[in-house]
Amino acid sequence: MSADPHFPVSTFGWPVRVYWEDTDAGGVVYYANYLKFLERARTEWLSHLGLEQDELARDAGVVFVVRRVEADYLAPARFNDRLMVRCEMADLGNASLSMDQQVLRGDEVLLKARVKVACVDRVNFRPVRMPAFVRRAFGAVT
Repeated sequence: MSADPHFPVSTFGWPVRVYWEDTDAGGVVYYANYLKFLERARTEWLSHLGLEQDELARDAGVVFVVRRVEADYLAPARFNDRLMVRCEMADLGNASLSMDQQVLRGDEVLLKARVKVACVDRVNFRPVRMPAFVRRAFGAVT
């Protein structure tokens, strides 16, 4: 569970293709499905840093949970669109982190979001300090 020190950890992008199941009766991505796209990108970013969520729970006894999401829907995505979901670290606390995320189609920003994620104990779900190796993976000085 260690990050590649040569990869810039502050930003990350993950491609998403819109499937038929992602759309509503109007043929556009159903608003709640954008949250799934954001989650996938955050999960892939953690994985790229060497932080697998199942290993964090098993070995370090912590899990990350979404505490807050603020989202601005700017334009619709449609079936078969190829999107890019970006993650950028906005703030790193002792037991939480905030990320700015965007969903883009080419250069067009479809959604902007601020997501706050808390580090909690995997058993009682109470906030706990992030383990030092996790903070190092995020590029923080501990």
